[in-house]
Amino acid sequence: MPLKDTLLGKIGPAREEVGALLKQHGNKLLSDVDVSQAYGGMRGVKCMVCETSELDPVEGIRFRGYSIPELCERLPKAKGGEQPLPEGIFYLLLTGDLPTEANVQEVTEEWRRRSAIPPYVLQGLDALPRDLHPMTQFSIGILLQQRDSLFVQRYQAGMGKYDYWDPMYEDCMNLLARLPAIAAHVYRRSYHNNQQVAPDPRLDWGGNFAHMMGVANDQYKELMRLYLVLHCDHEGGNVSAHTTHLVGSALSDCFYSLSAGMDGLAGPLHGLANQEVLRWLTQMREKLGGGLPTKEQLTQFCNDTLASGQVIPGYGHAVLRKTDPRYTAQREFCLKYLPDDELFKIVSTLYEVVPPTLEKHGKAKNPWPNVDAHSGVIQVYYGVTEYDFYTVLFGVSRAMGVLASLIWDRALGLPLERPKSLTTARIKSLVPNLSPRT
Repeated sequence: MPLKDTLLGKIGPAREEVGALLKQHGNKLLSDVDVSQAYGGMRGVKCMVCETSELDPVEGIRFRGYSIPELCERLPKAKGGEQPLPEGIFYLLLTGDLPTEANVQEVTEEWRRRSAIPPYVLQGLDALPRDLHPMTQFSIGILLQQRDSLFVQRYQAGMGKYDYWDPMYEDCMNLLARLPAIAAHVYRRSYHNNQQVAPDPRLDWGGNFAHMMGVANDQYKELMRLYLVLHCDHEGGNVSAHTTHLVGSALSDCFYSLSAGMDGLAGPLHGLANQEVLRWLTQMREKLGGGLPTKEQLTQFCNDTLASGQVIPGYGHAVLRKTDPRYTAQREFCLKYLPDDELFKIVSTLYEVVPPTLEKHGKAKNPWPNVDAHSGVIQVYYGVTEYDFYTVLFGVSRAMGVLASLIWDRALGLPLERPKSLTTARIKSLVPNLSPRT
């Protein structure tokens, strides 16, 4: 059954399920909020719905209930490959069903059919300064496509709210189909004198992305398939997902919504962290004189970093309280394909050094590595050394999760997001009558 028909068959029952849940239990409390959470970025407040994934502090991320090791084993692979195909994780995120090889092939062919970038988008990108940050170019490339939004056209023509999901689906599929080519275009114009590489229609979505970047290495194609799967979603409360949902809740189309989400991803506390890791590693190697440093040298450098008031990038997480399973999956890739790489060996030693150092300094509730501690290191190994671009790679992947969620936002008719805010004066007036958290 075609993907869109499969999705349509799930929307009706999902609407009924949510409606019944609200009718029977809508007045029941999910959480209470204390003053520190109001000032602390709403950390841990249960106030959103995200169907595509859930992040458990101990177990880690589950996509539609499946762990990363389960997906690496069960998602379809490219012919002759060992890594899961991104088309498969998108199918799972959108439908909740594990895809067959035929389902994945349908998504591959559908994205291939929709992948041509409108000429005005390329003209707009090529009018930008080449030294503009790649994430800025990427966000603009997404936003430029808003000109042809089917959702906008049908909304302005007048349509019922229960049909909003249909043109949103079409826009999201068009956008996802084009994202690798837009990202690769930004990469080639920024770092390779605008010498573009034509797409290969025989390749899958992730493999073709690697090809268009100009990395002629089959292992790199495998890496990109894994990378795009691992970074695709991280429940609804992270900045890129929440921003995409928030902008979409105003009935903005997916181009406005994803562009805003990518602007959030570009922050140093979110997707830009992978860039910060490479910068920190480069500074460390320069200070220590190159070569493979000892555990003692790395420990001292970590201590110096913390003493200077800086953080050790790639460690700690807002929710996780264990080693990020995405880090583990990338580490397994490295152990297989680049076990003797010097930078990988340094990262491996840091895995032994950083957690006890952070615990000693009392700097992190979770002293374990997150996905960013590894992702840039593998890119360097395959020759993609321009770490300003790494967050764009992250963005291409994250788009799958946030756009799948955006389609479901429209399918379920989720309303405009509008939380209540309080002034400090108002909170101070309430404090005498508030009970402490037990």
